Amino acid sequence: MASSSASTVTLPRPAERAALFSLLLVFLCGVVAGALVISLMRNAQMHGTPPVSASLSSMSVAEMKNNLNLTDDQTHQLTSILDDFSHYYDNLLADGNSRILQILDPDQKKRFAQLLAQHRGK
Repeated sequence: MASSSASTVTLPRPAERAALFSLLLVFLCGVVAGALVISLMRNAQMHGTPPVSASLSSMSVAEMKNNLNLTDDQTHQLTSILDDFSHYYDNLLADGNSRILQILDPDQKKRFAQLLAQHRGK
């Protein structure tokens, strides 16, 4: 007697569905937050106003601590937030530069590197 090899598809259990849904929700929130930050930065650049990060970069943590009377815990949290934002912004710039380099020919890549060096020197 030949056995039929019918494959059965099992649906995820409720706990697995909840975990998958949570993961998807976190991913989508990240996408929306990233798109919002990029949109705000582009809008600020078009209208000539500096983005929030430019305002923050001109203030030191010590200055904010003194002027806002932050507690030690708040100062620690502020430092962590600014570090996270700095890492995110650095990664965003690196990704943008990488994508730009992919579309440039060798001569344009050299000129692009020179432009970046000039811009960093300002």
